Amino acid sequence: MTRRHLLALLAATPLAAPACVRAADEPTAAQPELPREQLVIVTHDGVKHPFSVEMAMTPEQQRTGLMFRTTIPDGTGMFFDWGAPRLQTMWMENCPVGEDMLFIGEDGTIRHIAERTVPQSTAFISSVVPVRATLEVAAGTAEKLDIRVGDKVLQRIFGNAPT
Repeated sequence: MTRRHLLALLAATPLAAPACVRAADEPTAAQPELPREQLVIVTHDGVKHPFSVEMAMTPEQQRTGLMFRTTIPDGTGMFFDWGAPRLQTMWMENCPVGEDMLFIGEDGTIRHIAERTVPQSTAFISSVVPVRATLEVAAGTAEKLDIRVGDKVLQRIFGNAPT
């Protein structure tokens, strides 16, 4: 192949898109508020902490999550139902406020907590063990309410809806 043919071939070959270009389905703005449900966390000392949580049920809702939200008021959060236990990985890209992520087993027991996640980080945050759901709340909530691994979450998907 001559140099001229090689240059013509290179000119006709599309270049890869730069890494900073967004995928067509990547969220670019906060999603509208999702339907809310009640959830209660019962801590190791028997104290009940009620939350009003947005329910992220579809893959699209879950992919967007709390991206671009600038506040997470106390007593609120976003609840992700994965449908069945699985190892789950989250990240904070496009999330301007820190969060606590509570990873919850199939029986409603908190299995792992990632406290005070770093806003805008692309680092992966793992559930460490298979979980049925993830609850995202404002950073510092777990410490403030003394929520620990082993505490229970009351929510309809665990068959123990709060009363």
